[in-house]
Amino acid sequence: MKTVLITGCSSGYGLQTARCFHDRGWSVVATMRAPRPELLPSSERMRVIALDVTEPERITEVVAACEPIDVLVNNAGIGLFGAFEATPMATVREVFETNTFGMMAMAQAVIPGFRARRSGTIVNVTSTVAMVPMPLVAAYTASKTAIEGFSTSLALELAEHGIRVKLVQPGYGPSTSFAKNGQGRMEGLLPEPYADLARRSFEAIGGLDAVTTPEDVAEGVYRAALDASPTMRFPAGADAVALAASR
Repeated sequence: MKTVLITGCSSGYGLQTARCFHDRGWSVVATMRAPRPELLPSSERMRVIALDVTEPERITEVVAACEPIDVLVNNAGIGLFGAFEATPMATVREVFETNTFGMMAMAQAVIPGFRARRSGTIVNVTSTVAMVPMPLVAAYTASKTAIEGFSTSLALELAEHGIRVKLVQPGYGPSTSFAKNGQGRMEGLLPEPYADLARRSFEAIGGLDAVTTPEDVAEGVYRAALDASPTMRFPAGADAVALAASR
């Protein structure tokens, strides 16, 4: 039985991904900052563990307790929407701590075990904002684009040790908690000079015919985890697939 460790499982993509792997016979370590076991199946193959990816010591503890791990899914992330001009640098750093440095720290923690066994896959969940730019998400885009560059280099670094690195790129997911979870963080980030741009951006997003669902991302992550080909990027969601094709 293979084991997958997934971060950010309290809602949305991470929650559905944990369910997806469990339904297919995997042993799942579902991590979240505040554990809610009731969200997931009660099963000897399901462990719900407290983990904040911005806490290095806790990362070390969790990985050591869950070894051997076959697949790491770096899904934990926080959102940010607002004018960069109005965004405090402390907020930018907060986004990077989770979306970028937390993801890197998780990867660094599992690599020694993967290397020793000469197998393992790291799946990093990013975003289509790394494919196609959009306004008012500059800091968020930077945090996700950094992981894209990091992953492409890391894949070359780890290939000779039998370790694979994959990227899953979700599109716009209206059913996620992106806005809700970042409400306090985004307060005051849309001053009047940017109000019209924000309105047009919301209208454009709201008018999309194709969007991404948690099920789309879970399937994309699962495919990436099992993929042994050189393919690295897996767009997830009808809108993401269309964007990737247009590029």
